[in-house]
Amino acid sequence: MKTLQIGRGAMTKANVVKAHIGDIPRRNPCAQCGTPIPQPDWIEPGEGRISYLWNCSACGYRFEAIAIFDEMEVEHPPLAA
Repeated sequence: MKTLQIGRGAMTKANVVKAHIGDIPRRNPCAQCGTPIPQPDWIEPGEGRISYLWNCSACGYRFEAIAIFDEMEVEHPPLAA
């Protein structure tokens, strides 16, 4: 099983986001050939959105899917003092 990477840029303790296993999309169909992909290779949270990088092992196609949320649904972590 491959390692799932979550974060932005260099993986440091400060920019890694914890993901609940139930929140990660599974078996997304490849945008090129339709083969189900077990899980995304990369997850990048942003302001009001989450980007998922998918890589199809059947045809080699790579693509990004973006989930966009209403501002009211986005939970912002508390700022450090």
